[in-house]
Amino acid sequence: MKKLLLLVSVFSLLVSCMQAERNCTDFKTGKFKFEHEVDGVIKTTFFERNDSIEIETYEGKTDTASIRWVNDCEYVLTKLNPKSMAEEKAVNIKILSTKDNSYLFEFGIVGMAQKQRGTATKLN
Repeated sequence: MKKLLLLVSVFSLLVSCMQAERNCTDFKTGKFKFEHEVDGVIKTTFFERNDSIEIETYEGKTDTASIRWVNDCEYVLTKLNPKSMAEEKAVNIKILSTKDNSYLFEFGIVGMAQKQRGTATKLN
């Protein structure tokens, strides 16, 4: 029993020490693709980001948002020309991990507890 407890403790310590790779600065600027499923259909969003502006194209419609960086791995998007009350709400985006030319991120409306996750792929 003592050996099992020791083994579980050591395993827990090792797992808790592992950190996901986060080279967020590699993804601050560039052209990206984000694929997500809506009602069983894969939809694709393309966006280009520089340090202060993100231009997004989804289903033939283009929107522009300002970017406020919280830190190297987290930023807030605010649409520049919202067309509805829902579009006026800022979106918080946090990069959780990076790998090669893609990153896993979590996003949600600022102030709301509900978050979603997605993966974006850098195109250039």
